[in-house]
Amino acid sequence: MTTHRASCSCGQLGITCEGDPVRVSICHCLGCQQRTGSAFGVQARFARERVTFFGAGTEFVRVGDSGGRATFRFCPTCGSTVYWEADKIPGFVTVAVGAFADPGFMAPQVSVYEERRHAWAISPDLDIERWD
Repeated sequence: MTTHRASCSCGQLGITCEGDPVRVSICHCLGCQQRTGSAFGVQARFARERVTFFGAGTEFVRVGDSGGRATFRFCPTCGSTVYWEADKIPGFVTVAVGAFADPGFMAPQVSVYEERRHAWAISPDLDIERWD
């Protein structure tokens, strides 16, 4: 079984995930744009029972466009967001793909909030989900 390890920039906060993610996606929502400082976020979802957490994190709760709450865990030292849990997706943990620092990590299969995608940000051939 494959093990994936993700951490913040300084290595203090992280997560170890057993097996492959159940989903990898690109999100173009404004919240992900603000969280990453980029035009989109890329994240991998794992079943909670397949992950182990390490280090001390600070939490930030954000209410999304759908009204659901997401609790983000980020490093109090370097500020990197590593993982989060959404109340509308119980039993799963979502990890920022960049935190794996692995160029060979599984590619996204889904793109969400395409209506907020920057015109110059070309999405590969992905399934597009609408959150209207």
